[in-house]
Amino acid sequence: MAGRDLVSIASVMVILGGTTGYLLSDHYSNASDTALSASAAESHMMDGDATITETASIPNIEPRRETVVLERGSNLMATLTATGLERTTAYNAIEALRDVYNPRKLRAGQEFDLVYAAAPHEDSEFLEQLSFQPDPETIVSVSRTDEGFAASSDKIDLTTSQNVASGTIEQSLFLAAERNGVPIPVLMELIELYSYEVDFQRDIQPGDSFEIMYQELVNDAGELVRFGNVLYASMTLSGHEVRLYSYTDSKGETDFYNQKGESYRRALMRTPINGARLSSGYGKRKHPILGYTKMHKGIDFAAPTGTPIFAAGNGTIAKIGRNGGYGNYILIRHNDSYDTAYAHMKGFAKGLTQGSRVKQGDVIGYVGTTGRSTGPHLHYEILKNHAQVNPMRVKMPSGKTLKGEELDRFLADSDILRKRYAELSLDNRKIASAE
Repeated sequence: MAGRDLVSIASVMVILGGTTGYLLSDHYSNASDTALSASAAESHMMDGDATITETASIPNIEPRRETVVLERGSNLMATLTATGLERTTAYNAIEALRDVYNPRKLRAGQEFDLVYAAAPHEDSEFLEQLSFQPDPETIVSVSRTDEGFAASSDKIDLTTSQNVASGTIEQSLFLAAERNGVPIPVLMELIELYSYEVDFQRDIQPGDSFEIMYQELVNDAGELVRFGNVLYASMTLSGHEVRLYSYTDSKGETDFYNQKGESYRRALMRTPINGARLSSGYGKRKHPILGYTKMHKGIDFAAPTGTPIFAAGNGTIAKIGRNGGYGNYILIRHNDSYDTAYAHMKGFAKGLTQGSRVKQGDVIGYVGTTGRSTGPHLHYEILKNHAQVNPMRVKMPSGKTLKGEELDRFLADSDILRKRYAELSLDNRKIASAE
């Protein structure tokens, strides 16, 4: 064995003691390579003389991982200290967490992944990282640093794909959609899209049909996280087909347009509520509480208490609060000609006051039964020049119409969406026949 190797092994013996002695006695033939590798020995030759530097590395120990669950009635501090973590460490980690996430928002059943690292030169371990997912799209982490702990909140990358569904209506759109696998959030968007022109209680007949293409967002494991936007929809009502395409114009604004490039979004929505039943129309009726015939100057939508109510259009809140038999009431001024009113609400959306600006589709309140009301419903009025008109019969102002190069680009994009819908429909039929 070369003299340099013997010197190196002797140095390692001094550093590692008995362990290297074992290497010499039992593995003499390859002691040089093994000992030098295990000890990360580094040799340098300077001016022909051997200058030896030896460094002993700490064994590479895999971190220990543990998953804990927040129990009902407990909190994060109790959950962490129950694992044996010191209160000071748990407190510091939670204080760091507050920079990106409020621990008060945690709910029972939330899982936390803990990573422990071995403390150098000690028979103990310390918390290296705490992480959890408050929702399917977000991961929150608290990691040890030289100064203590630091927290971060990161969005999980999702992959977008498309899916399609279609069906024939026999009893109701809801039942037809459910039977053909349309997810509830997608159905609600479909209803909202057509609510500018369609009375879903009266205009839909047996034999009518629908088509829809929508986005699905999945994680790296291929699990569906949520549904994205509707890209294309079609409804055939009494033989009349209306196709709607999502289109982003040259200004970056996205809206839905029909086959002619006309915006389907009107200045006002006829039905500013999803999933409701038309329980009373516009016109004379026997008042259910007063007992005599009285003009009903709006329409009523029966829905469960707490159902969200939307602003029918862009505008300013002119009145908000209690208003006699109307109960909790909001009046929105949209322009010089049109106002809309909403009555019998359980309560209002947070932050709304007289003068607040709202956009079409914003939640302004929730279905209730305040004022003169026999059950939870929304009383909805459209006022033209300060006089109530029939919301189902008033001609709504139309939106913008695409022209020139913008129209050409829309027609090209809508053709691509239609072809994509046909391809996915064919794929689904092949899968269904194979099953």
